[in-house]
Amino acid sequence: MFFNLFQNPQSVNSNFQVIPNWYVAYGKLDNNVDALKADFTWQDQQFAVIYASENFAISLNERFVLVGDIWLSNRLELLQRINIDSTQKISNQQIIVQLWEKYNFQCLTLLLGMFNLVVWDREKQELYLVRDAIGSRTLYYTTKGSTCWIAPKLTTLAPHRNNDLDLIALRDYLYCAFVPGERTLWKNVKEMRPGTLIEMPSNQVYHYWQLQEKVIDVNQPLEWYSEKLNALLKQVIKEYLPENQPLGVFLSGGLDSSSITALAAKLHNAPVHTYSIHFGTETPNELEFSSLVAQHCQTQHHILEITFREMWERLPETMLYLDDPIGDPLTVPNLLIGKLARENVEITLNGEGGDPCFGGPKNQPMLINSLYGTINNQDALTAYLISFQKCALDLPQLLKPEIWQSVKNESSVFYHDLNADANYLNRLMKLNIKFKGADHILTKVNNLTQAANLQGLSPLFDQRVVDLSMQIPPEYKLSGVEEKAVLKKAVSDILPDTIIQRPKSGMMVPVQLGFRKYWQKQARKLLLNRNSEISAYINQDILRNWLDFKGDIWGRYGVKLWLLVSLEIWLQVNTSVLKK
Repeated sequence: MFFNLFQNPQSVNSNFQVIPNWYVAYGKLDNNVDALKADFTWQDQQFAVIYASENFAISLNERFVLVGDIWLSNRLELLQRINIDSTQKISNQQIIVQLWEKYNFQCLTLLLGMFNLVVWDREKQELYLVRDAIGSRTLYYTTKGSTCWIAPKLTTLAPHRNNDLDLIALRDYLYCAFVPGERTLWKNVKEMRPGTLIEMPSNQVYHYWQLQEKVIDVNQPLEWYSEKLNALLKQVIKEYLPENQPLGVFLSGGLDSSSITALAAKLHNAPVHTYSIHFGTETPNELEFSSLVAQHCQTQHHILEITFREMWERLPETMLYLDDPIGDPLTVPNLLIGKLARENVEITLNGEGGDPCFGGPKNQPMLINSLYGTINNQDALTAYLISFQKCALDLPQLLKPEIWQSVKNESSVFYHDLNADANYLNRLMKLNIKFKGADHILTKVNNLTQAANLQGLSPLFDQRVVDLSMQIPPEYKLSGVEEKAVLKKAVSDILPDTIIQRPKSGMMVPVQLGFRKYWQKQARKLLLNRNSEISAYINQDILRNWLDFKGDIWGRYGVKLWLLVSLEIWLQVNTSVLKK
């Protein structure tokens, strides 16, 4: 279906199709008669909802119209607030629109879960856009023209944007392998930020929730905080469990996914399926540890081998399902393991969030820089961008001179939080939750599990867990070489000591081997084609050196090449969508 993209790099298969998702038009609709020839759910003179029959609700007094993708963990509590019995059939959209009618937008502080919302006030003729606190759901909107187009999927907005790239977003993607902040790779489309509400037509932005350092008691011992965390994780996971249905957990064998597996297996009254991946006999894997956890927790364990051929051939399909491009080599594995899990379950949990919330080891280089930065003359922002280990040091040569000159002095979305007054480790964690969490990890989980027709949930990114993480003294999260001490203590009685004490390794996708042995020829055709999508921005001489692995002292060229291949394919499939 998608594979001939690589046989002819500049011709995307005509079978690429995007299933219509709901979207909203706001503004001068009479100028967009042709664009609005679609399946209307609701419409008045300034506001139209399209393809949203299952995501739509009107308040009892018919003042408010609401559309959104909503999953609520505190649904029962919210039903009590609007005096509705839990046995009644009522959608999450109907719950929130009734709460909105009762409390207006103050009701947002009551909601726990994943959601994006568009609310139309018929009386005031005002529109509200909302994204959940942590950023598990996405919401995009156009910024040019007399009509504002709004959708949960960036691809849905393809007919209402042009192909002009935001060069600062491109720069930031090359820094991070994702696009952080409100920018998207398309110049005239923005993304809602987590925990915010935008009011239109005033375009006022309100923060109904903000991530802040709130250490509650520095005198309490580690055990006191670990007990609080243990109790909260049990509460959260109980709310996430599907009643009388099997549950899936993506299990790498690391501390985070193992903790979620152990808690789910202990609390769930139905079968728990666990899923692990590996990349064949040529590469190391973590199956020893994931199998140990599965056996310890008595789950039904499934192991998926992902071949180098599958990694390459499934990349176009994967990029189509994402919103902004993500250059993480785990994107294809995430999609494939989701498709495997869908054979057994409808809901999956994962261990995403452990590192951002509880002080993973990737913060250590930044902590070292804070002590010795004056010696190597690296400021905090430079050190932070280098810590992603992508293309930060390469950009002056990688980007064409005129492109680099236009973006090199533009401010970074990370600057304010990196230079705030909070504890340094908590500043780093806030950055990782606010940007890497919302713009990379959760977007990837949400889009790729949805593509597999799954509901993917991340308990360690629950708003309450995130709040608690900011109440815990930094020394209980990362102290020296000891990472995530408070999480380890919280789950020490339900996991083998081998898992608790094993050093962090991370899921290593063998892209270095992939490009050296399997993908080099195809990558050359894709990246060095004079008509490639990235050729207008990228110096191809640098790519030739990377593809020949010249000077690859640290073995990092594979990661950089994957980032660029992902970008090229993402641009091709999204440009193809616009042409249809």
